[in-house]
Amino acid sequence: MSNTKIVSKANALIESCYTINLVAQRVIILAIIEAREQGSMAEIGGIHHIKASDYEKHFECDKTTAYRSLKSACESLYESEFVWNDKDAKGRDKINKSRFVQRASYCEGGGYVEVIFGNDVIPLITRLSEKYTEYELKQIKDLNSIYALRIFEILMQWISVGKTPPIAIDDLRTRLGIEEDQYKTMGNFKNRVLDHAIQEINNNTNITVAYEQHKEGRRIVGFTFKFKVKTNKALETKRDADTPDMLTSLKMTDKQRSTFAAKLSRMSELSSHSKQGENYQQFAERIEAELLDENKQKFYIPYLEKLGFLPS
Repeated sequence: MSNTKIVSKANALIESCYTINLVAQRVIILAIIEAREQGSMAEIGGIHHIKASDYEKHFECDKTTAYRSLKSACESLYESEFVWNDKDAKGRDKINKSRFVQRASYCEGGGYVEVIFGNDVIPLITRLSEKYTEYELKQIKDLNSIYALRIFEILMQWISVGKTPPIAIDDLRTRLGIEEDQYKTMGNFKNRVLDHAIQEINNNTNITVAYEQHKEGRRIVGFTFKFKVKTNKALETKRDADTPDMLTSLKMTDKQRSTFAAKLSRMSELSSHSKQGENYQQFAERIEAELLDENKQKFYIPYLEKLGFLPS
């Protein structure tokens, strides 16, 4: 078994609404990893043991803190609910509400928690969804804010692109589990939640992130997050839209990538590559993301050459 611990979640779970503390979220993440490493659905739906020694190891805390954390997590896990959206058989929006776990038990003196996932969670943590996000556990081990952890997961959804689409402020608050009476003013929200979380991510993970504000008049209505993976100092300098991305084999600027993705989406030769129900804009956005992936770039090179782009 690989020593690399992978957290895998359906995007629907990352985008869902729930209020949970950091310790309980960490326990869920450790249980997700254990579930992912199981060999069958029966085992995934069974009992998962999270030991204090595992918590101590992965989150680099002392034994006393690990024991106290597991006990605290168990007290809140069973009450933790999440709300997510999907479609019914006729394509209508459906709002679902469920619990993360069917059961959570703490063994006094044993130093472990037992977790049984709720039935609705299982397909959202085992890559059974077409749209999912993965990241390594070590990337978030030093995040000490639940908001930093949740923003990091949102960013990981868009790792191949390097930026999120605009996220409306109400939607962002919902995803972060912020109650209506919390951080009501924009200044309070930015100072106590957003800026603090961004600083944590920049200081303690392998990515650097900044956000842009979107306004209607003087009112901030949403944010876009832009980020990049940390490399060496030569690549840490700020890159604008006219600078080629040297991390990929195709030396394309952001503007070129967007322009050629739009052209590729309308090539008859690529019509079979589009997904059912995908319009030209959605197809172009997917191509633009795939042009950042070295493993997928090769597929597009012959078509790019037809359009006049000559890869170096």
